[in-house]
Amino acid sequence: MSTRDLDVSLGAGSGVSGLSTTEMVLNIGPQHPATHGVLRLRITVDGEQIVRAEPVIGYMHRGAEKLFEARDYRQILVLSNRHDWLSAFSNEVGAALVVEQMLGMEVPERATWTRTLLSELNRVLNHLMFLGSYPLELGAITPMFYSFREREELQAVMEEFSGGRMHYMCTRVGGLLHDLPDGWLDRVDAAVEKVRSRMPELESLLLGNEIVEARTRGVGVLDVERVLAHGVTGPIARASGLDLDLRRDEPYLAYGELFAEGGPGRVVTREAGDCHARLEVLAEQVHVSLDLARSCTERLREIGPGPYDTKLPKVLKVPEGDAYLHTENPLGHNGYFLVSRGDKAPHRLKLRSASFNNVQVLREMLPGTVVADMVAILGSMFFVVGDIDR
Repeated sequence: MSTRDLDVSLGAGSGVSGLSTTEMVLNIGPQHPATHGVLRLRITVDGEQIVRAEPVIGYMHRGAEKLFEARDYRQILVLSNRHDWLSAFSNEVGAALVVEQMLGMEVPERATWTRTLLSELNRVLNHLMFLGSYPLELGAITPMFYSFREREELQAVMEEFSGGRMHYMCTRVGGLLHDLPDGWLDRVDAAVEKVRSRMPELESLLLGNEIVEARTRGVGVLDVERVLAHGVTGPIARASGLDLDLRRDEPYLAYGELFAEGGPGRVVTREAGDCHARLEVLAEQVHVSLDLARSCTERLREIGPGPYDTKLPKVLKVPEGDAYLHTENPLGHNGYFLVSRGDKAPHRLKLRSASFNNVQVLREMLPGTVVADMVAILGSMFFVVGDIDR
């Protein structure tokens, strides 16, 4: 082709002067090393620059919300436990809380503080998984070994209490499966302190690392206006400057006391809204949750022995009506809208999962970036595909 012909061929899709480019559609996933599980991204690129991006979801859809209608109120905890498998305990607690709200049920104080303790331990487990897996997506394998070392410390005490490592299933409507094992609070304190003392080792590999800084600073900026427009919540929203945390702003469980003035609870925020800010928020939140867990063990010692559940009828029926309750799950707001017709199973139970909203904003974040940064942005959104598809 002559120079004249090449100049004529230049159009809207032109790149560098003198070089004709054509838009190309690429499928990232649904099974791809750059994605968290079974997510598909349909991107349109002009050279290396992303022009359009469309998250395509539904590859893991299991119809959990429809299955709720065929399970009684004790059994739905099994289903609600599973959509975000990294936040399993938080999921089951939220489902139990909305049922208890409809019943007007008072849960024993000992159960409430134990639920809060287990929720914060589960939050640390969730965040440690992402603190290890995110660098892996950027090409660094070592942080994964450190994060899993710390996870095992906490997994041991979670497993001792519940019998499970992923789907704990120790929540019951009205309380918990059983009382605290002898000496368990001491073992929780020991695990918390061990993780706290070794967190600087993991953080030194991530925060201040030249390669991580180069791959994440100023990359994937999400402004607070888009956060609000898409209903983005959790660590991602707080990294963009949205000072919102349901544990403080709409307290449930024992968070009203923990986030009161002078308490250990605090909300971690950043202003940059880039990949690095999201990583910083996640790392700092680990320390906050460890502080909250330690406060819970102290309070449980003060409370002493007592009831840990509520006696329920053989057939549990919820009064007719509806209720909405949301909790601050590790990945963001997790909501339950329960509609009852007075039967032993929900007429409708709709989930509002954090990952669904957090992923939809990718269609506005990715255009204008390059393909190499797509992996860094995608990993920084900290989502679980089951939480999207439910």
